[in-house]
Parts: sequence; structure tokens; C-alpha cells
Amino acid sequence: MIDSTRIPKIPSFTLPGVIARIGSRLPQFPHSVNLALALNAAKRMRVLPEDTLADIEGKRFRVTVLDTGVVADITYRAGAFRPLWSTDAKPDLQFTAALSAYLQMVSRQEDPDTLFFNRSLSIEGDTELGLRVKNMLDALEWPQFAWQGMRPTFLGRG
Repeated sequence: MIDSTRIPKIPSFTLPGVIARIGSRLPQFPHSVNLALALNAAKRMRVLPEDTLADIEGKRFRVTVLDTGVVADITYRAGAFRPLWSTDAKPDLQFTAALSAYLQMVSRQEDPDTLFFNRSLSIEGDTELGLRVKNMLDALEWPQFAWQGMRPTFLGRG
């Protein structure tokens, strides 16, 4: 497991509005592809619990990063996360937050409940599905990689 005390504290911040205005005009499909790739990598590392994955089969998810203009639409189908080409259909579950809230959640500096009750994270859609996904996020245990904790050689000794 990663020692979260070694990760620098991520402050709450909001990027300038111009970033969201530009980002929302760019193609969004690459974000969906990248999110699906990242989640599939986490699945291969056995970070995501298989029982929860079975529960989300065929569900549509949207992740919106308010201050970047990014919207990623994905589904979990046939054992893999997949990007969605069409975003016309309403997602089963939608997460909306600023970039800093997502970074805090992924780094385990804040849990989804705290972000939700502080109004930093909005969760809309199927309540039962939202609870399952939230519990999955709470249970994440990131593996410790061999290179973590090593001191870079360019820092010298002392």
C-alpha cells in the first residue's frame, strides 16, 4: 500500500475560467479513452474489487471536471471499461467536481463522503449505484511499487 503521508498535500484550488472555456470546446472523446485505460490498468493491478465490477456491468458513467471543461463518458461491459462514443444518453451515474477534488480523492487525502458533504463533489443518478461506487473508492488500496521510497541518486548523499 502507498504511504499517503509521503504524498504532498493537495490544496483546494480552481483553475482560471479560461481553461474550462477552452477545454469544453476541445474533443472530449480522448478523455473518455484515457479514463477507460486508467481504470483498466487499475483492474489489472487488482485494485478494483471484482464483486463491485460485476455490479456495474453495463452501467454508463460520466466524470465532469468543472474547471478544465473535461467530460469523460465510460461504461463497464464484458469485463473492461470502455469509452463511450455517444454522450447523448443520460448516464446512470455522474460525478462532477473541480480538478483539485479529484486529485485529493485519488491520493486518499479526502474521502468521497467529505468531498460530497463539503459540496466539492456532486454525485447524480442511481443512488444505489452511487453508494456501490463510493464504497469501492473508499476501499481502494494502491499497491506499493518497487521504485517508491527510493531516494533519487541525483540528490546526492547526506
